[in-house]
Amino acid sequence: MIEVDKVTRTYGQTVAVNELSLQVQAGEVFAFLGPNGAGKTTTIKMTVGLLQPSVGAIRVRGFDVVHESLCAKRVLGYVPDQPYLYDKLTGREFLQFVGQMYGMPDDDIQAAMDVQLANFELEAFIDQLTENYSHGMKQRVTFASALLHEPSVLVVDEPMVGLDPRSARRVKEVFSDYAKAGNTVFMSTHTLAIAEQIADRIGVIHHGQMLFLGSVDELRTRMSRGDSSLEDLFLALTEEPDTFTSDREDSTDNRLSGGETVLTETEDSDTQDTVTETPTETSS
Repeated sequence: MIEVDKVTRTYGQTVAVNELSLQVQAGEVFAFLGPNGAGKTTTIKMTVGLLQPSVGAIRVRGFDVVHESLCAKRVLGYVPDQPYLYDKLTGREFLQFVGQMYGMPDDDIQAAMDVQLANFELEAFIDQLTENYSHGMKQRVTFASALLHEPSVLVVDEPMVGLDPRSARRVKEVFSDYAKAGNTVFMSTHTLAIAEQIADRIGVIHHGQMLFLGSVDELRTRMSRGDSSLEDLFLALTEEPDTFTSDREDSTDNRLSGGETVLTETEDSDTQDTVTETPTETSS
């Protein structure tokens, strides 16, 4: 359903995503994890067509998100990390607008709205102006709008932000049911307990590169931590060393990818990020 093929994205001299490759299959809930600034949101924005890769390609259900963007967007639903609604529309009017943007017939829009209103328990406030909504209410309407046209791929950035426990539980149930129906959920989250609970596989990205790709159990096995939580595994995997040196010719980067341990030796210092320590003078 989603194929990321050797994708790199740069901002000037900064490499945000570096030769990233992964595949997410139909029927799968995939959790994309990483520290702040790791490249998660950049990857998501490239996947939904808001950014273009500097190098490489991303395909959604076989459609290239750059060269076949309209086809890709028809099969995509996207929930960003911040819900953006039109303040002077009611929730119902916003959902009708989204359905029309996807070219849905009026009867289909109404039928789909009925399903999503029940899914996310929106009936109590759907006819109020969205400017009066709480963050959690906006988030639930955004979920409903993303699923309105019945996409086969749902991409979500930080899905649980602002949701109360009841709403968060309902979203988890929707994700699981959606994947069981043969669709794909690709979510980025810092809520590791949620990822451990519902994700079939996880990907851990750090400094723009994939450190691990596989199931949580595979990560436990590879790190020899059979009883560890995903939080403990994640912190150990992404732990930064205490000191950095500019001499890295003999260093090895032990990364986990696809359930296998990969040892990569530094071959060309020109392609590596280097931190040079500058001596500082101290005054007595």
